[in-house]
This record gives sequence, C-alpha cells and structure tokens, in this order.
Amino acid sequence: MELGWLLWGAAVLLLLHVLMELSPAVNFVLRVGFYYLLCVVGSALTVPVCLLVNGGRTVKNMRRVAGGIIKTVVKTFKYFFGLRFEVKGLENFEVEGPAIIVSNHQSMLDMMGLMEVLPDDCVQVGKKELMYAGTVGLVIYLGGVIFINRKSTTSAKMVMAEVAKTMATDNVKVWVYPEGTRNCTGDLLPFKKGAFHVAVQAQVPVIPVVYSSFTTFYNPKKNLFTSGKIKVEVLPPIETKGLTSDDVSDLTDRCFRIMRETLFRLSGRPS
Repeated sequence: MELGWLLWGAAVLLLLHVLMELSPAVNFVLRVGFYYLLCVVGSALTVPVCLLVNGGRTVKNMRRVAGGIIKTVVKTFKYFFGLRFEVKGLENFEVEGPAIIVSNHQSMLDMMGLMEVLPDDCVQVGKKELMYAGTVGLVIYLGGVIFINRKSTTSAKMVMAEVAKTMATDNVKVWVYPEGTRNCTGDLLPFKKGAFHVAVQAQVPVIPVVYSSFTTFYNPKKNLFTSGKIKVEVLPPIETKGLTSDDVSDLTDRCFRIMRETLFRLSGRPS
C-alpha cells in the first residue's frame, strides 16, 4: 500500500515537472502557488510568537522577535526559486533616529527583497487589503505595519499623519512605496507625495532604495517566472532639515530622478 502511494506520488511529481518544462503557463502558476504556500506557512509559524512574547500588535514584534523570524524564514525563499541578491550601500541606513525609506515596488516578490535589506527598527506602510490576507495579513498586522486605504485621499492623509506620530513615539524608520502600487514595467510610476510631506514635516532624511528590474525573470503577462539576479542599492540619505512644505514637490522630483537613473543603471538599461 505504502509503495503504491510512493509510486503515485513520484508519478505526479514527474508529470508536474514535465508540464513545467513544456508549458510556461503551468510553470508560472505552480511557482506562484508555491510562493504563496511558503508565505502562508511562514506567517502561521510566526503569529504565535508575536502573541506569546509581546501580547499583540506592536512594532516590537517586527524589530525584536517576529522581525528576526520573518527575515530568517523569508530569506530562505530565494533558494527555492533560484534568486540571488547583490546588495550595496547598507551603511546608508546608519542614520541616527527616524527616517523615511522609499523604494520601487514591482511584484509580490518584493517581500523577499525587503527582508534582504530591512534595517532594525523599521516598520512598513502597506495597502489596507493586506489585512484580510489570512495568516499573512495577521502577522504583518501584529508586526505594526501601518495600513493605508489607497482609494481614499482623506484616509491616506490621516494615515500619513499616523506615520509621523509613529516615527516620533517609537523612534523607528518607516518604509514606503511612493509609487502606490505594484509596477513590473521596468520603469517607475510617478511618485505620490505623502511620504515626502511626512519627511519634511518631521525633518527626517529620506533614504532611497532601488531594486533592479524583475522583467528578465518575472513577468505575469508573459507567464515568466524563472531564476535570476536582483541588484539592490541603498542610496545616500537626502536631508530635509530646513525644508518646508513648499519644497515637497522639488524633493519628490529629485528623489524620483535619482531612483529612476539608478533603476536603469542596475537593470543595464540606457537612461
């Protein structure tokens, strides 16, 4: 009986392997499905630790306990998918006190890239829909992630005010995706100004982080999901001391230009 099950299991695995080799669509669906499975299992293991050690939602879960576990677990995902990260500029995170970290946002794989470089004492701003993503939503909620309703301008402004308050009271860095949504085109979408308003209001530096384009190995429109190398560069902090609300547009444009030039350079694309 057991031998029969083993033979059936081997046959199924062999069939899946053949289908993945012959069909890019099957390969894409199976790899994405496996990625989601890893996320669910990893978060399910982390939730009890957050509840038992710190008793509920707090940034302590992200930076002291759960953050270490999450980073350890998620950083193993790359080995399953044949992804390699080349990181430069981590020393630019070494600023005293709070800061706003801004990075490009390409796909669901960004979580792996985030955990490769996530500094200590850092929380993220995420879309509100993530709260309802089962155990994944629960663990990021417990980790102190600040959720934003992208469809409501009023709500977004209130959340960014909460971001400024969190930075001051908890002395943390805040990670924001200024494009506001995923963008796997190999370029940047126009930046929303919320994060830069907060940086100027709080007089804290903006630290840009740029990931090279995923398009050579990950593209949902082409059912492409293979192995590849991701270059990550943490750029020098941009100071905001002395700036006022009148300078926010210029600060946003400056950061956009710097990050776009870096994105093209890291991706081997002419600017």
